[in-house]
Formats: sequence, structure tokens, C-alpha cells
Amino acid sequence: MISKNRLTQFANHSVLSAFLFMLVCALIVPVQAQAKSDPFVLPSLNAFAKTVKNGDARVARGVYVPRVMALPVVQQPEGDFKFVSKHSLVVTQFSLADKFGNIGLLAHNTLAGKLFFNIAPNDQIVIVYGDGRMETFLAESVLRYQALPQNEYKDLKTKRIVSAKELIKIAYRGKYHVALQTCIAQKGDFNWGILFVIAKPLVNQNAENNLLNQIKAPLTLGWPLLRRN
Repeated sequence: MISKNRLTQFANHSVLSAFLFMLVCALIVPVQAQAKSDPFVLPSLNAFAKTVKNGDARVARGVYVPRVMALPVVQQPEGDFKFVSKHSLVVTQFSLADKFGNIGLLAHNTLAGKLFFNIAPNDQIVIVYGDGRMETFLAESVLRYQALPQNEYKDLKTKRIVSAKELIKIAYRGKYHVALQTCIAQKGDFNWGILFVIAKPLVNQNAENNLLNQIKAPLTLGWPLLRRN
């Protein structure tokens, strides 16, 4: 009979292995046409929320960043932590980030992930849930890492080298937050590095109300208009 402690250790090891795999899996870019660059109007937040609502309050259904993106969020199939949407304008929620009580959002950098590079510190990120509820976060940091041999990663800003385990802690552990993850390509190498955008909850209710008021109107951007299938 396996003890409770051994079962817990096995579960923790399995989760860690899955995270380590995703650090690589999220960098594998499918061959697919890139998004068009024709001008369009980014929908207002309220209009966008209506397109992604499905009545399920338990799951994230959309991510909205003023002047950057208004994209639907899909869930990974149960048990398939390797799944990342191949749709050019869809973000995938990383189910294993829930193990740490946080929200992980994944996308390939030739597809929706290219928009992650347009997010800067202090940008607001709104998560829309299936029942229409909205949760606002403030981008706190943008982290860029170069992938090295031996499952190590170099912080491009500080030059500090960390292990894959340490990188997982940096990106997904800690107080409640959102982590957007995509790959960094360099000279044709799509496995060159990883980008994380870390955003913390916007706790100032007045600031959140002001944000929601500011983004009621559509915004003009150079990306395709989001349409429901």
C-alpha cells in the first residue's frame, strides 16, 4: 500500500514534470499562416465579453488588453497539458497553472502569442469569465529568458541563470496573478527563448471602474477583427 506522503510526492513530481514539458512544448510552433495585418476596430470590452460568454462562471473565456488584443480563451482538454491552440487568434489557458492557484495563458508566437510582445508594464489585462464577470490585472513585469543547455534559462535583463524548476516558480508560483507565456524566436530558432508577462490583480476599485469606462468605445488597431465562429 502506498502511503499518503508518497502519493503526494508522486503527484507533485508529475505536476513538475508537466510544467517542465510545457516550457518546451509552448515553444514548438506549428506551420500555419500568420494573422493578417489589415486595420480593424478592436471591439469595446462589453461587446467583446458578449462574444465569449457561455454561462460557465468557472472558466476564463476571454482576455482583453486595451489597444493590444481582444481574444477568446479556450481550455485544454482534460489531462492534455500539452495542448496549445493552433488558431491564429485564440489563447489557451494552461490548466496546470491552477495547481498553484494562478492563471496561465499560452499562445504560439507566430499566432496569438505575437501580441504578448505588445504588452508593457502598467498595461491593464482583463480576464472575462463565462458568466460575463470581469477580473482586471495590471502588468507588473515582462520577463525574457534565453533557453540554454541542461534545462537552464538566462534572464536577458539581469543575466542571471536559473534552472527550469526555478523558472516555473518565478512564472507560476506566488500570490494570485496572471502569467502569459509565449516563445521568443531568434534567427530562425523558434526554441531560442521564452517570454512571460506577469500581471497582478488591480485591487483599486476606482481605478478598475475608470478603466472599464475608458474602454467602452472601440479602439482602432492593425489586427483582424475578432469574429465569432
